[in-house]
Amino acid sequence: MVLLTWIAEVADEPLVLEPADRRVEWETNTWSLGAADEDRGSLSVAEVVAAFERTAAAIRERIRVLGFSGVATFYVWHDAQAGQLRCSTGSVPPDALPFGGSYAPSGDLGPVIEGFLADSEPGFIAWPDLDDAQNLSEQTETGPEDTPFAVWVSSVGVSR
Repeated sequence: MVLLTWIAEVADEPLVLEPADRRVEWETNTWSLGAADEDRGSLSVAEVVAAFERTAAAIRERIRVLGFSGVATFYVWHDAQAGQLRCSTGSVPPDALPFGGSYAPSGDLGPVIEGFLADSEPGFIAWPDLDDAQNLSEQTETGPEDTPFAVWVSSVGVSR
């Protein structure tokens, strides 16, 4: 159950809320979490969701104690290419997260965790699922190939 320990530890890691410097926020507050096959097979979606919800609550309390009065969001996504769960906290609302592509903010973490736990070959993307460089360069940001990925969002700032 190492994954649950790592999720809990995120709540105690360094936390920077600096609206004027989003890059520093991203670099300080973003974490990558992997799981051994044993964890993937033995953990339930509900256990992992509950761990992230506890972490969000702890971060919310830290932000309150820090006296930060702005908007802040804790968010989690499955990075299928890396085979990892990633999480971060930023002084942004859910619709302004620092992703270069399309994402779909959601209050339901279950599907994100299901995809991660069900990934039988973390970090492996089959060749047919990859675009070649030519196709990639021809895509537009609004094209049908730009399928949004799910991101669980939790408001952790004082302002909501």
